Amino acid sequence: MALTRTRSKEKENQYKAKITWKEIKRQKVLLFWSGVMVIYGIIFYYLPLAGWAMAFQNYKPKLGISHSEFVGLQKFQTLFSDMTFIRVIRNTLAMGVINLVVTFVTAIAFAILLNEIKSHGGKKVVQTISYLPHFLSWIIVTGILHDMLSGSGIINEILMNLHVITQPINFFAHPNYFWPIVAFANVWKETGWNAIIYLAAITSIDPSLYEAASIDGAGRWAKNQIRDTSGNQTNDYDSSVNECRKCIKCRI
Repeated sequence: MALTRTRSKEKENQYKAKITWKEIKRQKVLLFWSGVMVIYGIIFYYLPLAGWAMAFQNYKPKLGISHSEFVGLQKFQTLFSDMTFIRVIRNTLAMGVINLVVTFVTAIAFAILLNEIKSHGGKKVVQTISYLPHFLSWIIVTGILHDMLSGSGIINEILMNLHVITQPINFFAHPNYFWPIVAFANVWKETGWNAIIYLAAITSIDPSLYEAASIDGAGRWAKNQIRDTSGNQTNDYDSSVNECRKCIKCRI
């Protein structure tokens, strides 16, 4: 073991590049631009961190950061004692949880349904259309939702033509509609994009497993269960193979 370690260290020392003036001159362009990026990072990423001190000061522009009065956590106490701020934090966390859960579930369901399409061309068309909203900004998505849900929007027109309602509903004036609108907006915008990775995992499963399940009389729901379990086993197998390959390379 000691002999192999010394040999590996000798090999490492052989491949280590010696820093000489000749090597520095040869890499002068690379070193110059590396220095420029380091200076850029220091100026625009590290020096502005000194501005964090203003959160703990009664900052006055004429006095500057170094001479302003230090007040400690007074501003944070004022901030967290404001019920409006607490409500904003609650809404932000709630929207994050809702978006995470809803988009996660719908992305998996959409990937499974998309995999059931037999036509390769039709699958590509549906997938392309589904992830196009991901590239729209939230300003555009909000404008589309506002037009759809307004008093003269398409949603109210459909509901009135079907005689579900007798007069238009102002969806944005009712707090109870806020959370469903947020969830629907995220599902419409991100489901197609999030389903790409799940669809790739599903399509990597061996088709012979589906054929064997069909021979055994499995229906679509049973095939979906087989798909989930076999997909997990395939990922575990691939990770195990990769770990074995790393160990073999290390030993070599």
